[in-house]
Amino acid sequence: MINKTPMIERKFDMRYNTVIFDLDGTLLNTIDDLSDSLNEVLFQYKHSTISVDEVRRFVGNGARNLVRQSVPEHCSEEEVTLIFEDFKKAYKSNMQNKTRPYNGIMELLLDLNRYNYKIAIVSNKFDTAVKSLANFYFGNLVTVAIGESNEIKRKPAPDSIFTAVQELGSDLHHAIMVGDSETDVRTAKNAGIPCVGVTWGFRSREVLRSEGADYLIDTPREILTII
Repeated sequence: MINKTPMIERKFDMRYNTVIFDLDGTLLNTIDDLSDSLNEVLFQYKHSTISVDEVRRFVGNGARNLVRQSVPEHCSEEEVTLIFEDFKKAYKSNMQNKTRPYNGIMELLLDLNRYNYKIAIVSNKFDTAVKSLANFYFGNLVTVAIGESNEIKRKPAPDSIFTAVQELGSDLHHAIMVGDSETDVRTAKNAGIPCVGVTWGFRSREVLRSEGADYLIDTPREILTII
């Protein structure tokens, strides 16, 4: 059942032809590979490792922020930078070990392609990893994949959405965002488009509702009833 959040008063054009997805916690369950990679590096630097639940709480605002929240407060920014760079290397080696699409995602993407929807991924994961994962798991089912880089501000800045829409040859009036976190809801609001919050990811239904997600869904195929 789809729950329309009552606090939203904005009205949108429901003739969507463009679906913009978050990656981690929305399309792919990446939490184990993220946790393994991070703890591998924390151990190397003789810091305490952290739990999967802690990693789940920390993800969503970029890899450097994940590292900063995972190390002791007394760590200098220089050390955080070193750990961050080593984390990126470790994750590059580990990111296809345990990561899998959530149940129903591949079927949804096939349906969206069959119905000629334009599809993009926007993520706060570093850009090379986003493009690599998108290509490996989704191939030509996803046309555009954008991650954090020096050229594009990370979410909740709307830049990645603007870039994705432009690269897809679409427009904001016909675009909708799908994500699992408060960052995704805020990004959609900043871009002026509606957001579908998914409850199978890294944040709770309550978080998505409190942030003002326009829709809440429990299974991927429910997206088709919205668009």
